[in-house]
Amino acid sequence: MKKIDPAKIKTYSIKGRESKVRINDFAKAPVKGASFQDFFSSLPNILAARQLREVAAAIVQARKDGCPVMLGMGAHSIKVGLNPVIIELMEKKVITSLSLNGAGMIHDFELAFIGQTSEDVDKEILSGAFGMAEETGSFLNQAIAAAAEGQGIGAAAGRMIQDSSFPYKNMSLLAAGARCRVPVTVHVAIGTDIIHMHPSFDGAATGRAAQNDFLAFCSLVSELEGGVYINLGSAVLLPEIFLKAVTLCRNLGNPLRHFTTVNMDFVQHYRPNTNVVRRPTQDGGRGYAITGHHEIMLPLLAAAVVEQL
Repeated sequence: MKKIDPAKIKTYSIKGRESKVRINDFAKAPVKGASFQDFFSSLPNILAARQLREVAAAIVQARKDGCPVMLGMGAHSIKVGLNPVIIELMEKKVITSLSLNGAGMIHDFELAFIGQTSEDVDKEILSGAFGMAEETGSFLNQAIAAAAEGQGIGAAAGRMIQDSSFPYKNMSLLAAGARCRVPVTVHVAIGTDIIHMHPSFDGAATGRAAQNDFLAFCSLVSELEGGVYINLGSAVLLPEIFLKAVTLCRNLGNPLRHFTTVNMDFVQHYRPNTNVVRRPTQDGGRGYAITGHHEIMLPLLAAAVVEQL
């Protein structure tokens, strides 16, 4: 057997080697009384912290260039108390459109109507009472059934809440869309939302309004060149809809190459990473996957954007 001779090993000087980690990129120690900008600048310029900076910069640049920043989100983001942050971004015209799933619309309505939401499903499922809140079903189903020609679920529900006397409507994303003239679309799959179990549910009306919102969403995506699309906590529905909208817009000849996509969630799932982060951005775009709790990461990103704008 041939023997290895360690004495013949070739080495090199570390001074000429490329290294991935440099002390110039390290975090800075915290300082009492520092501003948010000081804190944000103190984060290490490494991995997720660097990506968060890049996403904030992409949002700021998009708005300075007059390009859209679209937010698509699941219901959990509402349930962890982010409506005030998102409404502020809508009012400041940082977020130029908002897209929800059906559960997001339901929680948003309940907050506007009574100031609380999110029932105990484990408890109510045993008696068959889960999802059977009368006002949630009747108000939303009636608003959808009364949608004007060409109007989507988001616009119909938003106008209903904004025109109401609900005591907490200032906390509603849907109402904020109507008030600020920020397009809000709602995307549903029939049978997935509690209001579909109610006797007031009209499948035909819901289907028509949902189609209108899908077409409205595609129109928004058609202008995404140079902009940013953020998927916040939707694991299936909105990533699928975004991918279909991208291909439809490209099929119609819209230039969609240079834009940024972001998936923000506390667990990274297959569909958002494939259909939002990777596939749509293969030809000139940039996709980011940022992991963390919504109630921490979105306010952090929002504060960074507001500071820079």
